[in-house]
Amino acid sequence: MPDEISAADPPPEANEPAPLTLREPLPDVIDSPAALERTVDAVADGTGPIALDAERASGYRYSPRAYLVQLRREGTGTALIDPMPFDDLAALDAAIGDTEWILHAAIQDLPCLTELGMRPRSLFDTELAGRLLNLPRVGLATLVSDLLGWSMTKAHSAVDWSTRPLPEPWLEYAALDVEMLLELREAMAERLENAGKLDWAREEFESLLDYRGPMPRAEPWRRTSGIHRVRGRRALAVVRSLWVARDGVAQERDVAPGRILPDAVIIEVARSSPKDGRALRSMPTLRARRIRRDLPTWVSAVDEALGLPDGDLPTATARSNGPPPPRAWADRDPDAADRLTACRTVVTELSKSHEVPAENLIAPDLIRRLAWEPPADPDPPAIAAALADGGARPWQVGLIAAPLAEALTASDS
Repeated sequence: MPDEISAADPPPEANEPAPLTLREPLPDVIDSPAALERTVDAVADGTGPIALDAERASGYRYSPRAYLVQLRREGTGTALIDPMPFDDLAALDAAIGDTEWILHAAIQDLPCLTELGMRPRSLFDTELAGRLLNLPRVGLATLVSDLLGWSMTKAHSAVDWSTRPLPEPWLEYAALDVEMLLELREAMAERLENAGKLDWAREEFESLLDYRGPMPRAEPWRRTSGIHRVRGRRALAVVRSLWVARDGVAQERDVAPGRILPDAVIIEVARSSPKDGRALRSMPTLRARRIRRDLPTWVSAVDEALGLPDGDLPTATARSNGPPPPRAWADRDPDAADRLTACRTVVTELSKSHEVPAENLIAPDLIRRLAWEPPADPDPPAIAAALADGGARPWQVGLIAAPLAEALTASDS
C-alpha cells in the first residue's frame, strides 16, 4: 500500500478493491499513564481533524462502556487506547480541543466516549453523510470500497472487546477502522458540496454534539423478544417481573442480560401459566446450568408476579403520551388517518425529488404527531414552529413546512 493516500487518488487498478492494510506497524496498546501522556502530547502536536472510533462489548457485557478507543490524526498516526486502567480520558479531550471529530455512526460511540470525559465541539459523521447523499449502503467498509477503492474486512466486529489481552488480529481490525476516515471525510464532504447538501450535513452534525444516548423507555421490559405471543395481563406481569429480576442480576455482574436468562425462556415461562414459582424447577427450558445458577431469583420473581392484585397488573398495551399506532387511526379518527396519508405523500415526494431517505428528511414520529394533532391553523409558520419544537433542523423545516401546511389544509377542507 502506498505511504500516502488521499481522497483524490484513483482506486487501485483491479477488478476488486485492493485489501486495506496499515500504513504503519500496529502500535502498542496504550494502557499506562506514561504512554497516555505521550499520546496526548502527540495528538496536541498533530494537525487537522481527528478520526475516532470505540469498541464496546455489546452482547457480552451489561455496560455500554468503551473497551478500546482508536484515533488517527495527521502528524500523530494511529493510537489504540485501553481506557480500562484510567479514570477518564479528559486529558486527551483537552488535547483535541476544538478539532473536528470524524466518526462513523456517531450515535453509537458518542455515549461511551462522553462517559470517558470526551466531548466533541465539532464533528463529521461519515455514515450520516452517506445517508444524506442517499447512498444505497452506508457501512464503513462499503463506503471505503465504493469511494476510495479499498477493501476492508469486518471479521471481528462482534467479538468480546472486554477480553484481555486483546488478540493482535482484533487490534489490527480496530486500527483499520480509523485508517481511512480522514480520507473518507474529504471525499464525502466534496460529494455533499456538489450535491448542495453540505449545509444540511453541518446542521445534522451539530445536532449530535450533545447526544448522550437514546431516551430511556418508560417500560423497557415490553421490548422482550416474542412478547407478542404472550396473552393476558397476569402473563405480562410474569414477563415484567422476570425481566426486572434479570436486569438486576445482569447489571450487578456486568453481563449481557440475554446471557443470564434468554428472552425466549422468559416468554416460555410466561406462556406456560405456572401455578407458582416452584413450577419452574421442573421446566426443561430452565435446566441449563447458567440459568439454574439464579433459579431462586426466577422463582421469587414469578411468585411476585402471580401474587399481584389485579389493579397492579400491567396493561395489555404500553402507555404512551403520543398518538396511537397508525393502523388504528382509520377507526378511531378517520380525519387524522387522511391527514397522515397526505403528510406521508408529501414526505415521499420530497424524499424522491431531493434524493434523501424519508427518515432523514423528517422523523416519522414527528409526522405522526403532527397529523394526529395539527395546529389549529395549519399555515406554514405554525407548521414550521411545530416541526422546530419537535426537533427538526432548519434545513428540514425549510423544505417541508410549506408543503405539509398545504397538504393538511387540503385534507381538512
